[in-house]
Amino acid sequence: MSVITGIRTPASVRHRDRSVDLVRSFLLLVVVGLHSTMAGISVGPHGVLLENALENQGWFGPVTWVVQIMPLFFLVGGFSSHRHWTRMREQGHSASDYVAGRLRRLLVPALVSVVAVGFGLALMTVSGVPAGLVATAGFRISQPLWFLGVYVLCSAFVPLLVAAHLRRPVLSLAGLVTAAVAVDVLRFGTDGTALGFLNLLFVWLALQQLGFWLAAGRLDALSVRTRVVIAAGSVVALVLLTVPGPYPVDMLQNLNPPTVCLIVLGVAQLMVFTLLRERLREIAEHPGVGSVVDALGSRAMTAYLWHMPVIVALAGGLLALHASAGVPLPEPLSAGWWVTRPLWLLAVGIAVLPVAAGLGRFENGTGTGTARFLGSSRRARTRIASAVVLGSGSVVLLLATGISLAAVILAVGMLVGALALAGARPR
Repeated sequence: MSVITGIRTPASVRHRDRSVDLVRSFLLLVVVGLHSTMAGISVGPHGVLLENALENQGWFGPVTWVVQIMPLFFLVGGFSSHRHWTRMREQGHSASDYVAGRLRRLLVPALVSVVAVGFGLALMTVSGVPAGLVATAGFRISQPLWFLGVYVLCSAFVPLLVAAHLRRPVLSLAGLVTAAVAVDVLRFGTDGTALGFLNLLFVWLALQQLGFWLAAGRLDALSVRTRVVIAAGSVVALVLLTVPGPYPVDMLQNLNPPTVCLIVLGVAQLMVFTLLRERLREIAEHPGVGSVVDALGSRAMTAYLWHMPVIVALAGGLLALHASAGVPLPEPLSAGWWVTRPLWLLAVGIAVLPVAAGLGRFENGTGTGTARFLGSSRRARTRIASAVVLGSGSVVLLLATGISLAAVILAVGMLVGALALAGARPR
């Protein structure tokens, strides 16, 4: 029984769920693999090209219904956040304690990455690399950072939305979904794409809220048949929303800005996960698999933040070999390009592993296992709210500029300020 809310806490929330850990690790591998496959490196009549090879490919739209795993990422993130906050709350910690811990875990590896990438881009500039190529590299590296900024904001809302879930689970979820739908209606009705970015909050918070349902065991009573029907119904709904319109079939296009299609896709993914959960748990409890899952889980944010710099660095290496030794660069999407993709994916994996292993200590050393008691005073809340604004604001800045040198300097200052407010002392 929770001493704070008086609501009985299921015994299941007191232990890790290995099936969730396994899925989170698998999703990380999918993200790295997808971004690696997208990397198109070639030399055209106007110079070097570093592009998204899969962009605007009609055949890729249906494939994204499988490889667009961000909804499930936020679902399992909501599951873990619900359990983590529940444990901290029962130990007497405040919401400020929880958010401060999450900020330390997320922003310390981000700070290390931003400093290193900024130094690397500056080195490229002084080495005579064309400014356009430096800008392209900075833009490609910055693209995955949206996840960090959104996840910081979602983490900040966890205590408030868990409380809303405990009091009114249906109403709290319905409110977020309704807000996401309203944003889409206004966006399409006024042709205002900028309005759609409000769903950077509503869509992902709704999916996080669904993760709370999973953590609280509210889906356990659903029969297998019901889950299959819900999953199938979600797919049918996606078809109706996309094929005749107004939404694009490509689920990656539905990511920028986020649309309600991601919520519908997330419901389908959630049902499939619950159907496979017991089998996944058995797989995750195998000692060998469990060791890999634990290793990936303890370095997840580091691997996520560093995989794009690694991909860009490898692309630079290929370009250097092409210029110096005449190593061929197959045209993106050509037969030769597809034949070399397995080798390219292997190279990325081999390169990312030591980087994540070496730099993962920054992430592991800032976890919330040794949470500080900041209290629930107005001063503590103001302090943590300021840290959230600085942390997420630094990401917005880098996304807007594509990691320019000036932006890196300012973003580093914002990250250091956020961490100082959150109780970390980065060196």
